[in-house]
Amino acid sequence: MTFSPPLISQSYPPLPPWENLPTMYDLPSENPEEPGLPDEFHFLQPLLLYLTFQPINWSPELVYSAADLNLYYDLEHHLWYKRPDWFGVVGVSRLFQGRDLRLNYVRWQEKVNPFVVVELLSPGTEDEDLGNKETKKDKPPTKWEVYERILRIPYYIVFSRYTNELRAFHLVGGHYEPMNLIEGLLPMPELGLSLGLWQGSFRGVSKLWLRWFTLEGELIPEPTEEVAAATERAILAEQEATEAKRKAEKLAERLRQLGINPDELDDDL
Repeated sequence: MTFSPPLISQSYPPLPPWENLPTMYDLPSENPEEPGLPDEFHFLQPLLLYLTFQPINWSPELVYSAADLNLYYDLEHHLWYKRPDWFGVVGVSRLFQGRDLRLNYVRWQEKVNPFVVVELLSPGTEDEDLGNKETKKDKPPTKWEVYERILRIPYYIVFSRYTNELRAFHLVGGHYEPMNLIEGLLPMPELGLSLGLWQGSFRGVSKLWLRWFTLEGELIPEPTEEVAAATERAILAEQEATEAKRKAEKLAERLRQLGINPDELDDDL
């Protein structure tokens, strides 16, 4: 595909060449032969989901999640796959057969289907992500068909960074039914988790993010937040200890002014 920049009328004096070049917003971030390849948001958002996906009803050794990993689903068509932006599985070993990092996720080997999948909308994939694209004859089924009818994934989440719209679907009777947010969250009691939107800073970027919460609506911290919280607790404990020492010294000084030796009181105790 050849990029043809828009015609720009020449200014006088002429602009430097770099000011006439297409910008980040002009150039495509997707491969036209394979829509939906990651941009920076497609790296950071799945990373936050990965770091906060901690189902309380499952041992960490039986929880697996991945981003942008080939998901092979059809035993009769070995090369057919989908590549979710992020998916989570429970009831399967964290490592493949307990010993190796996965190169991909093969349904007929794992024998456990993903429990939740997240797709991040982009212009090239929106129709397929939302089930608005029909399968072409002799072509692989769409994402929606694979997630709903073949893998029967219980929860399918679609999030747009452009509109901040969160859409969720729950598998009911073999078909996806829209889910309503409850107090801004999508509860998944089987996991002991909720999924929701959070305005905050992640890896130095402040925006609206999709992340995991407890069923009660408390944030599940990612590692840097845990370190920050531990540091804050240590500073607070040190401040409290300093304040307690200051108060004890002030009380001791007051006792001395009254002719009472605080050291003798300690001995009596």
